[in-house]
Amino acid sequence: MKYHILLFALLLGTFSLLHAQFPGGGPGGPGGPGGPPSAMTGRVYGKVVDETGAGVGYATVQVEGKVMDPATQALRDTIYAGQFTADNGDFNFEQVSARGPLEVVVSFLGYAEIRQPFDFSGGPTKDLGNLSLATAASTLTEVTVTAEASLSTLSLDRKSYRVDKDLSTAGGTAVDALKNVPSLSVDLDGNVSLRNGAPQVFIDGRPSTLTLEQIPATSIESVEVITNPSAKFDAGGGAAGIVNIVLKKDQQIGYNGNVRVGGDSQGGYNLGGDINARGGKVNVFGSGMLMSRQGTTVGTTFRETFTEPGPTRITQQTESDMSGTFGNVRAGLDYFLDNRNTLTLSGSYMNGTFRPTDYLTNTTTYGNGGTGESSGYERFSDQDRNFQNVGASLQFKHLFPRQGAEWTADANYNQVRFDGNSLYRSFYDSGDISQQRQESTGSGSFLTLQSDFIAPIDDKTKLEGGIKATLRSNSNDQATFVNYGEGEDWTQIIQLSDRFAFQDNVFAGYLQTGREFGDWGLQVGLRAESSFYEGTLTGQDSSFRIDYPISLFPSAFLTRKLNETDQVQLAYTRRINRPNFFQTMPFTDFSDSLNLRRGNPQLLPEFTNSLELSYQNIFPSGNNLLVSVYYKQATDLIAAYQITEFNEQLGQNAIVTSYANTNSATAYGAEVTLKNNLFGWLDLTSNLNVYQSVVDAGNLESGLEVSRLSGFLKETVQIRLPKDFALQLNGEYRTRASFTPTTNNDAFGGGGNGPSQNTAQGYTQPIWFVDASLRKNLWNNAAAVTLSIQDIFGSREFGSYTLTDFFSQETSRLQNPQLLRLNFSYRFGKMDASLFQRKNTNSSSQGSDMLGG
Repeated sequence: MKYHILLFALLLGTFSLLHAQFPGGGPGGPGGPGGPPSAMTGRVYGKVVDETGAGVGYATVQVEGKVMDPATQALRDTIYAGQFTADNGDFNFEQVSARGPLEVVVSFLGYAEIRQPFDFSGGPTKDLGNLSLATAASTLTEVTVTAEASLSTLSLDRKSYRVDKDLSTAGGTAVDALKNVPSLSVDLDGNVSLRNGAPQVFIDGRPSTLTLEQIPATSIESVEVITNPSAKFDAGGGAAGIVNIVLKKDQQIGYNGNVRVGGDSQGGYNLGGDINARGGKVNVFGSGMLMSRQGTTVGTTFRETFTEPGPTRITQQTESDMSGTFGNVRAGLDYFLDNRNTLTLSGSYMNGTFRPTDYLTNTTTYGNGGTGESSGYERFSDQDRNFQNVGASLQFKHLFPRQGAEWTADANYNQVRFDGNSLYRSFYDSGDISQQRQESTGSGSFLTLQSDFIAPIDDKTKLEGGIKATLRSNSNDQATFVNYGEGEDWTQIIQLSDRFAFQDNVFAGYLQTGREFGDWGLQVGLRAESSFYEGTLTGQDSSFRIDYPISLFPSAFLTRKLNETDQVQLAYTRRINRPNFFQTMPFTDFSDSLNLRRGNPQLLPEFTNSLELSYQNIFPSGNNLLVSVYYKQATDLIAAYQITEFNEQLGQNAIVTSYANTNSATAYGAEVTLKNNLFGWLDLTSNLNVYQSVVDAGNLESGLEVSRLSGFLKETVQIRLPKDFALQLNGEYRTRASFTPTTNNDAFGGGGNGPSQNTAQGYTQPIWFVDASLRKNLWNNAAAVTLSIQDIFGSREFGSYTLTDFFSQETSRLQNPQLLRLNFSYRFGKMDASLFQRKNTNSSSQGSDMLGG
């Protein structure tokens, strides 16, 4: 409670300080017709074009002006009319009020806003000619270089990837969206790695209990990748930076939305839609989705053991079928209190069920060279997993009269509940039968309270700061029963039945300042975080704590503008990676009897220092080159560690994969990202990352150290074809790697024995794959049909190799090769500035149908 009181006091203090520095600002409407219409009207028209002179369709064009507010007797901004440009870029407004100063405002994602003043002094018709869009200018203190509105946008401090322009994500989830993003890699279990490290995954800038598989790709607007986050961002994230998933929410005048439906060759389906409506002081948004996921995974494990009573060879083959259905709804509203204050409220609900089944065969051969006697068994497993997620968010934003000064405060809450039942039945060559049943229930929650401010000191200097509290809790109860036979005589195994809970609270505050010095820019910041972690084995009346009262995380960015198209940046940051729930949960997972898994409740957080030098060139043609060299050094690296122990339930030695802190790890490498547009119809985005990693685990085993050169290449090709067709190809190749940690926060532990994790005892196998998508636009781009195929050559096979003093092991898994998806989407909407207001037939405001509405 004392932390909550302190946080509330700091919020009030922050607002009071800012209000004292930037006072004033009377009320006013957020836009929308509010004054009496003028008796004089006119017509204004023109065309929106890009740098090449080609017309830009579906750009937003609004006619803005000022009217007298009868309450304050002061002029306030208003929107007289709005519409989208036609396919060729044309726009046309009739019956526009001819009173007072007027502006045409043009906006289009990826371009700088155009504001063109005009009047009707020369007559009732005004031709504005061609209005040319230009790429947004770059700044030094907060470097953002926005290129042409396309699949990806590159800048020195982040990459932005437009998911809604990625053809291959239609009908998929966030896993499908993230695997095409430059710098990111995603494995079969949805684990994400960023430059050979574990990123912090946010949704709309906040932590969430949702997993990537639970987020439909159609709900995502873009994905932001920040390799070196400043002190403004959470320090959590370990060896990598931040991946921020930005969900769709529009604020265009009028209403717009889309509906979609699709299916795949495995029998899965998806249907959903979203809508946004804005008028006057209210902007309302909502979406809904229902998705069925079906799939098959085949896997192989080959192991040789070197322990007593003698060497053995074990071959295990697995075939898994996944069947799951889940749905969600999301809704919210923005309420524009006045020109300077906006209140946003949103909520979400998700519910789903997954029912995976597995068939496993295991053969063990004894003796040197595997020439002796053999034994084996078959195992059938059935699982039933259910989850429910509820989320809510409240945000407030205040704009001060001084340009660029603002204060924000928000609260976000997420809660997940889950339960699962698993039944394993084993039939041995000897005729024996054994059954094992696991029952589990659990819950988790996130609560974040945050406040931030931006205070420009002068035209070249600004100060930023904020405070944040993150309160995280998880609990899991698991019971294990065995039955040696086919009857109903079940016996609970107390040693394998546990109740575990943890509370993880992080309190943070930061300050950072930026200053321009001619062609130089400097930004420095410092973040302080206090973390308090407590884990409890409630069934054993045992608990432990890991407290870090104060940890400091500095950041510094030095930028040099070489000329109008070239700039370089040197960045330094310090970050932390705290162990997650499933890395600390001390339960043994028997879903694969050959590869048992168990968490380690004694894990410590890992700390990482990162240094990065980046160079960016924006060519006159709009092509973009980004080159980075980087160095990362981590202490107490959280790594997978495999041990051999005798398991009484299995009656034999078993390999258990757990987690441990190693002495240290380093990685250094170079990354090149190149975005090209060729011939006006071909877009290429190329990403190459090569790095050397060294993991020192001498504290776990004497002399245990692994050093490896790794890399990956990713290519995205988009081709605009005649007749409104478009083709997209995505390809990726990854070499062996030892430094690719797990980041999935799946409430059920990831659902498999995925190899993507830090290890000092082996490496992940090389992998490559190619996806393809074809889209046909219909009805003047109001609708689209997309056909895609995932893993064309069936080569996306994830594997790992492990070598210890006791055994060597190779694993491989292949999931849903050559999966076909067919999806249809339809967009609708209408620009109407008087939405949610009483209609006035004398008003000069006008609406314009857009797309299929």
